Amino acid sequence: MLETHVIETGPAPRTTLIVLHGLGADGFDFVPICSELDLGRLGAVRYIFPHAPERPVTINGGHVMRAWYDILGTDLARREDEAGLRASQAAIAALVDGERQRGVAAERIVLVGFSQGCAMALMTALRYPERLGGVAGLSGYLPLTAATAAERSAANADLPVFMAHGTQDPVVAPARGMAGRDALQALGYAVEWHDYPMPHSVCMEEIRDLNAWLLKQLG
Repeated sequence: MLETHVIETGPAPRTTLIVLHGLGADGFDFVPICSELDLGRLGAVRYIFPHAPERPVTINGGHVMRAWYDILGTDLARREDEAGLRASQAAIAALVDGERQRGVAAERIVLVGFSQGCAMALMTALRYPERLGGVAGLSGYLPLTAATAAERSAANADLPVFMAHGTQDPVVAPARGMAGRDALQALGYAVEWHDYPMPHSVCMEEIRDLNAWLLKQLG
């Protein structure tokens, strides 16, 4: 089971956001950003911030850090750590299962991720067997793209998707994010796409757009 940091905005939350951090960060990384969200009209919200496992990361010289999967090289499309991706997918899906066991309806659970966390949010949500509330991917890409059509869940075939990217991102090229957007749209997903004049980061305009999208999906 993944270690997590949990924040509840009130008693007995009926909405859950599972927020997945990027490479080398931890679950605390997005706590300040999520504190900027104004989801009060949804009632109490449970924020779950998992910590990725620690593992050697090839592209960083084998240095051990928190990572959802290994990065084998700069070509993210051709050299993917499929075993690591699938192990993290299972661990994140278990968090969704846990929320449902606590009484939160699947359609009121949203996965949100940044960079590597974006990849994991998209991969997990599209394959989850029960209809979720949506998935938001920030400054990342769609992993195992070629397998998505065959592996996606029928229950989430019309899952609402929010994707955003910085036009000046030197870490995950904007083209990678747009390729994921295009692949999902080709499969029939309604992707709400935003880009912003920023590097590999998050900006207040993006948070406001994400806020509006969450209220639209869950309100």
